[in-house]
Amino acid sequence: MAKLVTELLQPARQIPPGFESLSQGVFHASTILFPDVASFLRRQEQAGVGYSYGQNGTPTQYALSEKLAQLEGGGHTVLVPSGLAAITLVSSHVLSAGDHVLLPAAVYGPTLSVTRELFGKWGVRCSVYQHGGADIGQLFEPRTRLVWVESPASNLLEMQDVPAIVAAARAHGALVAMDNTWATPLGFQPLAHGVDFSIQALTKYVGGHSDLLMGAVTVADPERHQALRQTGELLGYYVPPDECFLALRGLQTLGLRLERHCASALAVAQALERHAAVASVHYPPLPSDPGHALWRRDFKLGSGLLSFTLRQPGLEAVEAFVAALRYFRLGNSWGAVHSLVAVAPLPAPREGWLIRLHVGLEDAADLLEDVRQALAAVPA
Repeated sequence: MAKLVTELLQPARQIPPGFESLSQGVFHASTILFPDVASFLRRQEQAGVGYSYGQNGTPTQYALSEKLAQLEGGGHTVLVPSGLAAITLVSSHVLSAGDHVLLPAAVYGPTLSVTRELFGKWGVRCSVYQHGGADIGQLFEPRTRLVWVESPASNLLEMQDVPAIVAAARAHGALVAMDNTWATPLGFQPLAHGVDFSIQALTKYVGGHSDLLMGAVTVADPERHQALRQTGELLGYYVPPDECFLALRGLQTLGLRLERHCASALAVAQALERHAAVASVHYPPLPSDPGHALWRRDFKLGSGLLSFTLRQPGLEAVEAFVAALRYFRLGNSWGAVHSLVAVAPLPAPREGWLIRLHVGLEDAADLLEDVRQALAAVPA
């Protein structure tokens, strides 16, 4: 009995080789075994290229990193626990005390918060810019090290001229990081446009089913990739294999889902634009959107996220609209198969409320009818 208990604790040795599956295997591991002392002592040399410890990666993590790099058009990917962790990783890698950062006014709120509150107490300064193109050049300082780009932005979906911003940053010796979660690399490939750090919140479209949290940073330079990995290890940024498996599964349908998201969102945006109760619609693939020319020039595909305002400025009208919805559920995320609605105050100096819709994969006719009925419930 005692020997049997001991043997049950040992790894299985006689597993037949040659197994291959269309579904990536999920490897749960913290401890990696080594054949001899010499290889054990050299284990840190395997980090990033082989197996040294579970936190440095198993075949599941490496498979996801490889597929994401492929999605980005090449390069090398680091996995982190969330989209905000990806943002924090880039800033931690680039910035030192006394450095200066430029962020767009419409940037993802936590990006601004972590730059001001976390890096600010370590001596990093930041400036918010309204400019969306080459005129950003006048805002650079001698210690400007990093420029953040988010195009389209999360709420009002403002577009930025990414190639022009990249050119201005290059002229001043600064690096550019882009949050590309809205479009994914199927819609826009940041690295191909000169961006140094391409960031995705895999929680959104890559995961696609509201059941995982993860982020990714992809770079073209292999040395920068290794430096990012080392910074991530210092921060304790590791991802579990089960989440990686879900992201890998999501990648297989990403293209089909985005096409459906975009087509349905455009139909909803057009319906909103024509409705008397609606004041403004924000969706770059819409021809009337102020950023449409930039989107059409640089992007290959849209997504399901759009926003709009009502002519009635008060919260009562917004509450009536949201309460009348059936398929758009109230929740603070987007990118998955489900349709969602969220509400936020308009950024100053504007007053009123913004309604953000994520158009999911439900039948487009049902979603259009849902929006029309909800608009009919808005007080005149």
